Amino acid sequence: MPIAIWCILAAAILPVLSIFPAKLSKDYDNENPRNPDFWRDGFRARAQAAQVNGFEAFPFFAIAVFVAMSQGASLYWIDQLAVLFVLLRLIYVFCYWTDRATPRSIAWLASFITIVALFTSSLWS
Repeated sequence: MPIAIWCILAAAILPVLSIFPAKLSKDYDNENPRNPDFWRDGFRARAQAAQVNGFEAFPFFAIAVFVAMSQGASLYWIDQLAVLFVLLRLIYVFCYWTDRATPRSIAWLASFITIVALFTSSLWS
């Protein structure tokens, strides 16, 4: 199985992992997990924002991988771009957690460019 397929699985799981540390808080209420007050500020708000953005980015990435594969792009480049996407998304989440807006935006932009590269990879590979 191509590495890119495993990267789709990793990208699908990453949003859930993005919010997990915030749920380890002693005052997290599992009976009311969507309580807006819990997610209002600080690390919790940033973790939730990272999760939401991960869910937003995932379908574009997954479709880009399948488009690249179906259009006959080089599997080597598909795998490289897919791994790069996952690594950039890990950096993105870390930057969100640590409240580093500019590096976070750069990681987001680079991961978006990776998706575009996947979509167009059959044109240049």
